[in-house]
Amino acid sequence: MSHTPGVRQVQKQQSRRALLDAALGLLEHQNLSGLGVREVTRAAGLSPAGFYRHFPDLSELAVVLVEESLASVHAMIRSVLAEQGDDSDRLIDRTVELIADHVRENPAHMRFLVRERHGGVRAVREAIAGELRGFTDEVAAGLGAQSVSAGWSAGDLRMLARLYVEHMVATAAEFLEAGPGGERRIAETARTQLRLIGVGRRHWPEG
Repeated sequence: MSHTPGVRQVQKQQSRRALLDAALGLLEHQNLSGLGVREVTRAAGLSPAGFYRHFPDLSELAVVLVEESLASVHAMIRSVLAEQGDDSDRLIDRTVELIADHVRENPAHMRFLVRERHGGVRAVREAIAGELRGFTDEVAAGLGAQSVSAGWSAGDLRMLARLYVEHMVATAAEFLEAGPGGERRIAETARTQLRLIGVGRRHWPEG
């Protein structure tokens, strides 16, 4: 009997995980605004009443999915930032490879983020926007420590950081929809865009 509370906690965590996984699977093919609690609980193998022991509503569940999904994006951005010591072709190639790999490994999370970033549920839109603002601030701080950004204002650093973050998100969205042979074209365009940003970065203070 002494183990009962622990067993209950494990079961609660398993039920919560089942709801999150079921919702993510359903949201890969539809918008959050069109999803119902009964659909989620049916897919999770739980009762509708059980849903409310974990979440007050679907938007709160989706906010948790945002946090989980963007945690993986955050790791990708950290990896990219760590390798952005210059704008050489090697580093640009590596950046695009990281984005493509991330999409292959996390398609459901990425599709959810891309669809709901401008979707109909305000709480979820705001959660995604807030996370991306945080990423932008982190990238700006990293860029500011690099010699090529010496003398840049905080506003200019944040502008550049946003360009990089938005580029990564947009490229990921394109990889999601890539058809046969499409990845190569998308990767080539993404590399060209990064080179263009790099040229602008090197000449920005004089511009």
